[in-house]
Amino acid sequence: MNKIPPFGLGTFRLQGQVVIDSVRNGLELGYRAIDTAQIYGNEAEVGEAIAASGVRREDLFLTTKIWVENYAPDKLVPSLRESLAKLRTDHVDLTLIHWPAPGNGVPLDTFMGALAEARAQGLTRRIGISNFNIELARQAIAAVGRDAIATNQIELSPYLQNRKLVGFLQGEGIHVTSYMTLAYGKVLGDPVIGAIAQRHQATPAQVVLAWALRLGYSVIPSSTRREHLASNLLAQSLCLSDDDMAHIAALERNGREVDPDGLAPQWD
Repeated sequence: MNKIPPFGLGTFRLQGQVVIDSVRNGLELGYRAIDTAQIYGNEAEVGEAIAASGVRREDLFLTTKIWVENYAPDKLVPSLRESLAKLRTDHVDLTLIHWPAPGNGVPLDTFMGALAEARAQGLTRRIGISNFNIELARQAIAAVGRDAIATNQIELSPYLQNRKLVGFLQGEGIHVTSYMTLAYGKVLGDPVIGAIAQRHQATPAQVVLAWALRLGYSVIPSSTRREHLASNLLAQSLCLSDDDMAHIAALERNGREVDPDGLAPQWD
C-alpha cells in the first residue's frame, strides 16, 4: 500500500474486550486500516484482534502515534519498539507525533528527527504529524522535508472545517486525515445533514463521512457496534451532489471538540 487508505477504523476510547470486538468485527467486514496510539492504552488488544483474525499483515495498514512523554530521542525509538511488540508486528505503516505539545522540553526538530530515525530503522514505513497548525507544520517540513510527512491527522467535521489549515496542507502535498468527523455524534442530529440523508436514503453518518471523502480526506470513524461499522463503510459509495456539499459547507461554526491544555497549538 503506497498511500494512506481513505477509510479506516479508529480505536480512540475503546478498551479491553470492547476494542478487541470492534477490530475483529471491522476486519471481518472488510476494514484493512486500523488507527491506534500509545496513549489509547489498547495497542496490545488491537494486536490480539489482528492476530486472531487471520488477515495477512501485508494486507493491513496500521497507524500508531507517539505520546508526548516519548518525544526525546532516547525514548522515541524504544517506545515505538514497545508498540510494535504489543501490536505483534515488526513495523507499522504510519507513525505520527500525536500532539505538538509546545513547550514540553523537546524541540520540534529534535522529535521529528527521532521519528525520521525510526523510519530509517524500518520500524515504520511512513511518518507524519497530528494536531499541528500551519506554523508547526512548516517547522516539521523544515525538519524532515515535505515529502517525508505522509499526513497531518486533524479534527475535522462539518462543524469544524479547518479550511485555512487544509488549504495549506493540500498546497504542500500533505494528505489530510480527519478524526472526530462526526463531532462526537453532534452532527448526526443536524437537520441539514438529516435532509441530505433522507434524499439519498442514507444515514447521517454516511453523509458526513461521504462529505469528508469527497474533499479528499481519509476518515477513521470508530464504533462498538457491528451494524454501525458495516453501515459506515457504505459511505464510500455514496455520491453527494455539489448542492449537498454546499449545504454542508455552510454548517461551519468552529465547533472544536478536542483542545487539551499543554498539548494543543494555537489553532489557525
